[in-house]
Amino acid sequence: MLRIDDLGYSVAGTALFERASATIPSGHKVGLVGRNGSGKTTLFRLIRGELVPEAGTITLPPRARIGGVEQEAPASAATILATVIAADGERAALVAEAATATEPHRIADIQTRLADIGAWSAEGRASAILRGLGFAEGDLVRPCADFSGGWRMRIALAGILFAAPDLLLLDEPTNYLDLEGALWLEGYLARYPHTVILISHDRGLLNRAVGAILHLEDRTLTLYGGGYDVFAATRAARLAVQAAEARKQEARRAHMQAFVDRFRYKASKARQAQSRLKALERMVPVTAPEEAGAVAFAFPPPEPLAPPIVAMEGVAAGYDGRAVLRRLDLRIDEDDRIALLGRNGEGKSTLARLIAGRLAPMAGRIVRPPRLRVGYFAQHQVDELALDESPLDHVRRLRPEEAPARLRARLAGFGLLAEQAETAVARLSGGQKSRLALLVATIDAPHLLILDEPTNHLDIESREGLVEALTGYPGAVVIVSHDMHLLSLVADRLWLVKGGSVRPYGGDLEGYRAGLLAGEPAPAAAARAAPAPAPTTRPARGGREALAPLRAEVRRCETAIERLGAIRDEAARCLADPDLYAAGRAEEVLGWQRRYAEVTSGLARAEAAWLAAQERLEAAGG
Repeated sequence: MLRIDDLGYSVAGTALFERASATIPSGHKVGLVGRNGSGKTTLFRLIRGELVPEAGTITLPPRARIGGVEQEAPASAATILATVIAADGERAALVAEAATATEPHRIADIQTRLADIGAWSAEGRASAILRGLGFAEGDLVRPCADFSGGWRMRIALAGILFAAPDLLLLDEPTNYLDLEGALWLEGYLARYPHTVILISHDRGLLNRAVGAILHLEDRTLTLYGGGYDVFAATRAARLAVQAAEARKQEARRAHMQAFVDRFRYKASKARQAQSRLKALERMVPVTAPEEAGAVAFAFPPPEPLAPPIVAMEGVAAGYDGRAVLRRLDLRIDEDDRIALLGRNGEGKSTLARLIAGRLAPMAGRIVRPPRLRVGYFAQHQVDELALDESPLDHVRRLRPEEAPARLRARLAGFGLLAEQAETAVARLSGGQKSRLALLVATIDAPHLLILDEPTNHLDIESREGLVEALTGYPGAVVIVSHDMHLLSLVADRLWLVKGGSVRPYGGDLEGYRAGLLAGEPAPAAAARAAPAPAPTTRPARGGREALAPLRAEVRRCETAIERLGAIRDEAARCLADPDLYAAGRAEEVLGWQRRYAEVTSGLARAEAAWLAAQERLEAAGG
């Protein structure tokens, strides 16, 4: 059991904890959430004993082993398999002692303990963890020095999972994982036999991998039962009660103050006025709750283009003469929301770079309109920002003709306010750097936005803002992400990148997740925009977990209908423009006619899918 009693700690004169208390029973899985900068990572350092509390105590069971990932594995000549096995210090020490021990009782004790901790199955367990985190079988015997920093973070994560400490502290462990690795980790944590405290902004992970949420707010800790959605609903209800109580108290205070002001100098009422004045002084203020500020993203809308905006015919792509993807026949329209699925190394990022025009095809043909603008966001682009320049310097270089007020307004549209606008990028948080990189990627109002892991370092409020921005964005979106919550709300088409090919995925995200966790192969490709079949059995009536995906499906269908309706209206407006029929624009006319017909057909399918989803929700008791 982990006990935190009346914890107090400050950094540079700012209190992060004041009389903070919480109790986490052994074996529990807990998500630690709170605003950026509230002290979550500091709490981990206090639990590990790296920092000493200024007040209060943190109590752990005797001889409890604490583990976490603080930095990437070293770029050494040791193989990654050997590095992971060596991370279990107890096993390594016992094996070394077993080679030299001579006292019979000690030898017996060593062998018993080695058997208890599964020392002789170490290679198999370490290999399974590494494969789950995305390493191929041939990678296991390669030296750590062969891998980049992001991959060495995975090696470090594999090492701490293999060591299986009694208290596992994980700080944003999915930031360096793809969707498949994140889903594997989710299942692994659910089966982990000891206590886990997890800092994460991934709502899906916090809903499925933990059984409680520890909320750090106003320098105190509050433990909520259930996953993140249950926490959010419980906290919202509590805040509503607190806000109502604050309003009631303010009304009572105003009424009493009015009485005092009116009668305090009137002899017949002086005693009552003094009594109310003392009551006002004794009244403990109930402050209205301060909500986390939502971060809104402002993506400028592009002008319409005749479809398709990208068309591939027999395309192959790869590096150094070796094809990673082959025989690609793909089409992207301006209303598409496409999520790329597939295990690491199959070519998702290669496809993203190919679509963006950052990688030339080795064979085949790619057709793009001459006026097509593409916005491309990838993890490495955050690292390419000029660290010694401010966000204002970055946008001024892109828009030198704009007034400073307009440049600051652009930054504010991505949550970078006056304080951050002139701060050197090196001093910004990871989330602020990501928001700046998103601004740079979208400043030219792209028709096609390609996002490769855009949520890394973004907090939950920023992720929700990104979902809203993408939902309202009229251009096409191609997205690679380990955040299933984001994908489920944004994507309406799924492409599976596997075995050198790219095909529409025949199921939904939940089916893909279940298949990965069960080790099943992906289902066969299905026709584009085919509505999901009705379930053969009803979910439990009124069950929250059963109704949630049905409600989400209804919302996705409603969003698709709204977006397709707007696109159809835009196509109709363009077709009604006399200038479209000028000489030399016949191909453009045909393109808009095809677009209108396709969108009309897609709208009918979306309406049918919405009706089916609504019927399933009603049948389930929703």
